[in-house]
Parts: sequence; C-alpha cells; structure tokens
Amino acid sequence: MKTIYLKNLRRELDATDESFAAACCAKLGIPRDALQSVSIVRQALDARKKNDIFHCIHAELTLSDAAAKRVLKNPKLGAEAVEPAAEQTPAFGTKPQDGRILVVGLGPAGLFAAWTLAKYGYRPLVVERGRPIPERVKDVQRYWSGAIREPDPDSNVAFGEGGAGTFSDGKLTTRIRDPHIDGVLKTLIECGAPEEIGYLAKPHIGTDRLRETVQTLRARIEAAGGEVRFSTTLTGLRTEDGRVTKACLVHGETETWEPCAAVILAIGHGARDTARLLYDLGVSMAPKAFAIGVRAEHPQSLINQSQYGPMAAHPRLGAAEYRLTAKSGERGVYTFCMCPGGQVVASASGKEQVVVNGMSNFARDGQNANAAVVVQITPEDFGTHPLDGLRYLDRLERDAFLLGGADGCAPASTVGAFLRDEVSAPSREVTPTYRPGVRYTRLSDCLPEFTAAGIREGLKAFGRQLKGYDMEDAILTAVESRTSSPLRILRDEGMESVSHRGLYPVGEGAGYAGGIVSAAVDGVKAAEAIMRIYAPLA
Repeated sequence: MKTIYLKNLRRELDATDESFAAACCAKLGIPRDALQSVSIVRQALDARKKNDIFHCIHAELTLSDAAAKRVLKNPKLGAEAVEPAAEQTPAFGTKPQDGRILVVGLGPAGLFAAWTLAKYGYRPLVVERGRPIPERVKDVQRYWSGAIREPDPDSNVAFGEGGAGTFSDGKLTTRIRDPHIDGVLKTLIECGAPEEIGYLAKPHIGTDRLRETVQTLRARIEAAGGEVRFSTTLTGLRTEDGRVTKACLVHGETETWEPCAAVILAIGHGARDTARLLYDLGVSMAPKAFAIGVRAEHPQSLINQSQYGPMAAHPRLGAAEYRLTAKSGERGVYTFCMCPGGQVVASASGKEQVVVNGMSNFARDGQNANAAVVVQITPEDFGTHPLDGLRYLDRLERDAFLLGGADGCAPASTVGAFLRDEVSAPSREVTPTYRPGVRYTRLSDCLPEFTAAGIREGLKAFGRQLKGYDMEDAILTAVESRTSSPLRILRDEGMESVSHRGLYPVGEGAGYAGGIVSAAVDGVKAAEAIMRIYAPLA
C-alpha cells in the first residue's frame, strides 16, 4: 500500500464517509477496493455560491501499489506521494542549570513552554497569579452574576489557569506559518480537544472543551516533573552582570527569591501591573499599535441567512462565521474574534473597569452572534512612552465604567442610535448577553472621536458586505480594549530580552502573538531556545 496526497476534493454536505471515498475513486479512475483509507488533512467550507455549498478537502489516500502508481503517473490529477515524516528531536545543550527554569503565566504560551520543557526532562517551575480552572470559574461567575461588584484582581477572565483563552471561543486559526503548529494541535487533541481541530481550516475548541483540555495538559506537565504554583505572583528580578539570576515570588504573605537559570515571561496582555514592574526594573520595551472598539451582537439566524442563503438550515453547516474589513481614512476598521452562537462577557481584571470580550461553547448554539468591531490605533494617538498605551487603556476602560454605572453594567446602544449619535432606547429585536447587564446610552460618550467615527464608517461598509449587519436593533457594547498588547517587550533573534539576558518574553503580553496557537508556538520556541543552552536535569 502507498499513501498519496490530493488537494481540492469536493465533499457534498450530505456525503457519508463511504460516498466520499467512492467519489474519490471515481475522480482518480480506480476501483473502490483499491482505496484502503482516506485521512482528511484540511477541510474548508466553500460557501461562495449560496445554493451550492460544499466542503473543499485536502486528503491523504492510502491506495494499493498498482493504483497509486497509476495515479501518480497522471499529472492532471495533481497527486503527490507521501513519505513518512521523520520525528524531530530538539537539540539539547550541555550547560548545567544553575537554578530552576521559571515559566511565569499559565496561558497558552506558558502552558506549551512548560510542557515542552517538562516532557524533555527539564522540570520547570511554573507560577500563575490566578487560580486553577474550577476555582477560577466560580470567581468569574460571581462577578458575572452581580454577586460582587468588581472582579477578583487575581482570578478573573484575564488571570488564572489557561489565561484569557479559557473564556473565549477557543479559536485556533492563525496567520503564522510554522512547523510547530501541528505539534500544538496534536497535543491539544491528546489532551481532549476534538480531533477535527487537526484538519478544519477554521478550528475551534469552545470554552467548555478548552477548560478540560487545559487541565489535562497541566496534569501532564506535573506528571512529567514540572511544578505548578497557583496564586503566586512575580514581583521582582535580580541580575548579575546583566543576567537574571533570581525571581521574587509572592504567595499570600510569603515572599521567596527563587534562583533561576532562565525565565520565560508569558504574562498575557492583561497583566499591566507586571508590565509596569518590568519597566521599573529597566526591561527594554516599546509602545506598539493595537485596536479598540465595541462588541457587536446580531441574531445568529441573520448571520446564517446572510452567509448561507437558502441552505442556512442545513444541519451540517452550523452557526455561520464572518470576517469583515473596511477603511476609515487611513485607519483599518475590522471585525475581530467573532463568536458564533456565543455571548458577550465581562472581562475586566481590576477596579472601576468595564471591558467586553466574546465567548462561545463548542456547540455554538446560542441565539446571538457577536464580534469585536475595532479601529486601529498607533503610538501617534496615545504617546511614545512604553507605558503610554497602558495609561490610554486605563482611561478608556474607566470611562466605560463611569458611563455604564457603578453597578457594573456595560454601556450599550443599538446600531441605529449609534449611527445617529443619540441616546439609545433598548433593542426590540436582540437580547444582550452581557452580564451583569447593560445600560443603554450614547455610546460615543466613552469612545475617542476617531474611534466612534471609524466604527460608524465600518458598520455602513459591513452592511454592504453582509446583508443586515447594520440593522437598526443590533447591539453594540463597550469597550473592546484588549485585542492585543499596547507594548512590546524587546527581544533578540534568540528570543532573549535585549536588556536582561536569561529573560524570554513570549506570547501576547510580550507583543509577539495574536491568539491561542501563535502564543503556544511562541512558548514552544522559547523553551527550545533555552534547551539549546542547558542540559536536562539528571
């Protein structure tokens, strides 16, 4: 038997595995018994024609030797022979570790950095300021229910096991191209994620499945010799000859200085106090562009109808997605982190803040679709000091808090009222999902003028691109302010801080990633960089 690779195979929505296999044989001109198995490598939905929607498949087919030989000799079929891939083993250094390899943060970057180190015998120490997922979920639910007026400062949507991704759609799409991606997805599947994430063009796990997956991965880290300490915060670093040698860790009332051979800094972009600490310690950083805006909610049925037309009710299509872009002058306006069948969630991590984000479960079966509608912002808008972006966001999130009211409500508006720049009445067609609740207001009162203007232009353009997007009673909720880090912790080609040797800033918080997969890959690469220097522990 021999395996071949074929692109652009058509699979009808109603096809069974057997009917698809038979269609593959017909395309190749081989008998059905010559095909032993079909393994999907990539699956994307082609919905360009609303009355003819199908899946476009790239697949590996295992054929009899005679059939494979005939197929490979026909250049019109575009088949390629598949050779077994050699397993890659990272290079290991020989330098003895003069302290623990410390991983700060247990979001995607920290999790995968720690797992990479642990599985190769490096026994890392992982510290996370937040709590394990079961406790963290309870803390977040208390805030969302209104039982407490402010989020727990160390256990919220931003901080805790799994990072911000724990309360998200669990999207695994990424624009980076890196050989580590397959390994990240394989690990997630081994830890309980759906197998389809390995081949779908737009994979997602959903917050419900992601929580179980994260806990399983953390258990693997511990079983392989890693140590995880929750409710433990990094509060200081000591250096000798420009190299980090110790880290100050605080757990409750206990402060310890931990000797460390290297520190992987995977703090996430919500840890503004840690960013300020690093700046005070002289860690080199610079401001960077990001985006701010609002969360838009529409009936999921409207999105389905707009995207799928007469086939919208087909059971194999599920909740439709979208990604829309426009321009406001020279600024980009775009949708971000779209959550089909999801909810808008309160994502503040400190006092007197209102921050919105989106979340959905694996089934994506909620009534509403939501997505961020954001406008690009650059250091020219907020200042050139490394911390100016943080200060800008602090003010923005407090303005949203003040407009929403002291009871924790988020300011909201219908699209129609926002376009007219007037105080909004409640929506008659869409029920907002944000908890503890929304306060209808004039939404532009908590947004920079250029942002409000950009969103208005974007909504009008999106209404032309996706029918109904600018509907009168769609809901906008503010403020979407944590699309990415407003600063970058500078590092060299070896992923090491340019100012502090032994410090490896990674992931979204350091300004080098834009989602779960890219952050995880960044963590893996930092771990491999450290392993090229140090030997595993005996």
